[in-house]
Amino acid sequence: MNTTLPPDVRLTDAIFQRRAVRHYSERSVQPETVHKLLLAAVQAPSAMNQQPWVFAVFHGRKRLLHYSEQAKYHLVATYPTSFEMPSRSQLYEDPAYDLFHGATTLIVIYATAGRLHPNEDCCLAAENLMLAAYGMGLGTCPIGFARPWFDLMETKREIGVPDHYNAVFPLVVGFPAASPEPTSRNAPFVVSWKWDAE
Repeated sequence: MNTTLPPDVRLTDAIFQRRAVRHYSERSVQPETVHKLLLAAVQAPSAMNQQPWVFAVFHGRKRLLHYSEQAKYHLVATYPTSFEMPSRSQLYEDPAYDLFHGATTLIVIYATAGRLHPNEDCCLAAENLMLAAYGMGLGTCPIGFARPWFDLMETKREIGVPDHYNAVFPLVVGFPAASPEPTSRNAPFVVSWKWDAE
């Protein structure tokens, strides 16, 4: 299966231009596209080549709206009031707010019980997936606030994920209805640079 970026999208373009997309069109991502994204994800490096990632894929507007409501309810019920600004808590209590920004495809990367840094490896896989999605004309957005609900034992049993897997990286994928402009980044702050002459 070919997962190379189109010739007009260089890797550096994806790195510098990719941003979180929070507005999606009604156009659906096809299953074969998701398979390509997953294949790109598993090309990521991992400690001792353990490849400690598994993927849960969910598609459908009704399903994602249901998951959004459940995840918001869990957030409001469990997070301390000091964790976030009150405006954010009010947002989660709003029935009209969709945690998944109108997307119809959601991928949750779970970590298996790896011996060495499985969560970090899953984040590397997520970055591969997001860059590949950009190269295919898709938008993505990490949904970190959905992670606690997807990590609940009862949620994992409902969606068919083994109990001992840990939710690491939920993200939505879709066709952007609006693409954000790239935001500025600080210059690299190098705290130490010791470069001996050869």
